[in-house]
Amino acid sequence: MKIDLSGRTALITGASGQLGRVMTRTFAQCGADVAIHYHRNQFQADELLDEIKAMGVKGCVIQADVTDADSVTQMQQSVAGNLGQPDIIVNNSVIFFDWATVLEQPAEDYDSSYRSCVLHNVLMAKAFVPAMIEKRWGRVIAINTECAMTCEPKQSAYASGKRGMDAVLRVLAKEVGEYQITVNQVAPGWVITEKERKEGVKQGGDYVNRVPLKRRGTDQDVANAAAFLASDLAAFITGVYLPVCGGKVMPAI
Repeated sequence: MKIDLSGRTALITGASGQLGRVMTRTFAQCGADVAIHYHRNQFQADELLDEIKAMGVKGCVIQADVTDADSVTQMQQSVAGNLGQPDIIVNNSVIFFDWATVLEQPAEDYDSSYRSCVLHNVLMAKAFVPAMIEKRWGRVIAINTECAMTCEPKQSAYASGKRGMDAVLRVLAKEVGEYQITVNQVAPGWVITEKERKEGVKQGGDYVNRVPLKRRGTDQDVANAAAFLASDLAAFITGVYLPVCGGKVMPAI
């Protein structure tokens, strides 16, 4: 048994970023054609396209602002014209900002978090799910975070956006399930990325002490979970918030 995405087309937002690159390579290794979305880093996106083409799959590079409805619509048209309608969308793109206490966090950061977490997922659903309904098959996968559960100090803007997208995606899962479309979330902890491997991996200290597996995970761990949820192996799994954090957070019943 293996994860086989042959014959499927995936669109990954934020694909030129740290986690996005690893997910793009992983989906391509599983046989999927991949639409590589970027916002500003075209050079990295173009390099990634060359990588996946060398694996024997098709791909394309698409620029878009995932918080803007017209831009997302244009992206949908571009992907459809290059690769066909995606069977899988991975909503990974996010706006970064410095974390601060509730009293110190600029109000505009809450707006940014809402737009890149909640609105991003809404616009992607509106643009890409109708074609999945027609095919009666689809995968919507969104990258959440363990912070949505921990709600630690200085996480308010980030966690509020991620908790908001959780509600949208749970509702969407119930609305489109009858069409055999699954909607799931992968929630990474503090994972080791390519950038950190180059600059030096931080051991984690107190963070690792609170992880039952007593280590930090990797970007590949997150990509593996996303690929599983995209596959037929996960055909009867929907509405899930799946932490990939070594047990640091455990959703309860």
